[in-house]
Amino acid sequence: MEILAASGGNPIIKHKYTADPTVIVHDDTVYLYTGRDEANPGTYQYVMKEWLCFSSRDLVTWQDHSALLRPTDFVWGKSNAYASKVVEKNGKFYWFVALTPAHGSSKAIGVAVSEKPTGPFKDAIGSPLITTRADLIPGSDNFDPTVLVDDDGSAHIFWGKKVCYQARLKDNMIALDSDITTVDIPDFMEGANVHKRNGWYYLSYGYGFPEKVGYAMSRSINGPWEFKGILNELAGNCETNRPA
Repeated sequence: MEILAASGGNPIIKHKYTADPTVIVHDDTVYLYTGRDEANPGTYQYVMKEWLCFSSRDLVTWQDHSALLRPTDFVWGKSNAYASKVVEKNGKFYWFVALTPAHGSSKAIGVAVSEKPTGPFKDAIGSPLITTRADLIPGSDNFDPTVLVDDDGSAHIFWGKKVCYQARLKDNMIALDSDITTVDIPDFMEGANVHKRNGWYYLSYGYGFPEKVGYAMSRSINGPWEFKGILNELAGNCETNRPA
């Protein structure tokens, strides 16, 4: 485990190119999980082979826990460590990830589990949680999962590409407990993130393309969602723009 010098500003991680952050707080420590882009300088493609973890108790000095998970850690997985989400429930840590499976034309959502926020993480199911479906709307795909564990303990997953999908998870966090429905929000592209504050649910996401970050609000996790506007304008140096 490498201890990084105080960052002194942005970006907070300077020694690796990181992407698609997601954060949890556990025992007064912030755990930051990211993808990693290893594309060579001057190339314009994503080379995403692993998910990383960093932690900090002061948001200034960070510890690098290195790669904790790779697409090939799933027996059914092949490549592309896309956006992910880590949540804690019932004393375990669940890492929901989007990746390219070994078989099939669509992306898939997998889930890994650990007793500790720094792993070791292992495939919780042995197969995808969400994969190609007959009712997947043409042109959409299984990208960028986000999960909210609500105040009543129920867990809800959102994901998608060009279409935002939603479902409830079973208490074991490794199976769906409802039909899959779509979320009616404008110009959804990818990168959903859901959180709750003061009784309001917030759904932020990559809006349009190139992507801004838009957001919607609801009093219910099941909607209806009211679009509220733009949180972040075009990044300028990247076509994608994922909130978390």
